[in-house]
Amino acid sequence: MKKTTILTFISVIFLLATTVPATNIHATDNKKSVSEMNAKNTQSLDTANLEEIYFAGGCFWGVEEYFSRIPGVYSVTAGYANGKTENPTYEQVCSGKTGHAETIHIRYDRKIVSLKTLVVQFFKIIDPVSINRQGNDVGSQYRTGIYFTRESDKDVVESVMATVQKKYSNPLAVELMPLQNYYPAEEYHQDYLKKNPGGYCHISFESLHDIQPEKPATDPLDPTRYSKPPDAELKKLLSPEEYNVTQNAGTERAFSGKLWDHKAKGIYVDIVTGEPLFSSTDKFESGCGWPSFTKPVDAAVVTAHEDTSFGMKRIEVRSRVGNSHLGHVFDDGPKDKGGLRYCINSAAMRFIPLEEMDRQGYGYLKSAVK
Repeated sequence: MKKTTILTFISVIFLLATTVPATNIHATDNKKSVSEMNAKNTQSLDTANLEEIYFAGGCFWGVEEYFSRIPGVYSVTAGYANGKTENPTYEQVCSGKTGHAETIHIRYDRKIVSLKTLVVQFFKIIDPVSINRQGNDVGSQYRTGIYFTRESDKDVVESVMATVQKKYSNPLAVELMPLQNYYPAEEYHQDYLKKNPGGYCHISFESLHDIQPEKPATDPLDPTRYSKPPDAELKKLLSPEEYNVTQNAGTERAFSGKLWDHKAKGIYVDIVTGEPLFSSTDKFESGCGWPSFTKPVDAAVVTAHEDTSFGMKRIEVRSRVGNSHLGHVFDDGPKDKGGLRYCINSAAMRFIPLEEMDRQGYGYLKSAVK
């Protein structure tokens, strides 16, 4: 479709000399203000701790240009993702036989722009219920998708998708899955609209005006980084026991959980949101049959609530963002470490090994794992 559009453009150039496509008007209108914002923010980007996400939104020319203008985005490349042919050419992808989707790779500084903001903006420039078609472009290579490399990003995307779904009667056609492979497209596709300002573009840039500057995150455990999926999604994501423990304040049987005697180095995160909760450094053997910790990674990540169920008076512990029931805290822990024992259900947590913390986005907490 793109080649046909370009050839048509050339053949009727005399008409286009007096007629400018609406999408290009939007692009020009936004270019100065957004570029100025980007120039100001590029200097403060934390390039040593960039995060990444991959968006398939139809023709990658316009999608690449759109996200390159968002403050906090460090780089955007155009390429081909999640197909079966190694290092495909543009012509091969256009045949529809390789299984790839035209995709952009975004590297960004989350302290300036959040993943949630990027996902929200993505849905403003696509038709999320259209199957294998965006704008004038038709084919499986133009399908929509969001591909992540960090499992915790999935929760953020699912939360946005659940909100978007409420606006449509048809199910969303946007794929959400881990990135399987990605190959940068040929050089002439990179920064295409910067090289060809009047080139084909199927999206509007108007929604760039919607972006509000975000306060730089000063807290490495910033709660806005995590979100709780809708209940319907939780029932799909969690096992029956995990759901019962976290959502119904259930309790697993003593000595039955997969983490009660776990001794590997790493961190324990909320199984619902991915928010960090405890470090292996603070885990100890209490003999109670449940994972026990002397303290959380930070006092702010858990909340305490009076619990008078079963005729007892206890202090329930819940996660900050997900409000997941975790367990209880008691005052019979090691005296030399504060005297507290956080008695936590294995079913409420997911373990991230030390060697996986960088890859899964928890590298900033490695200092808490000794």
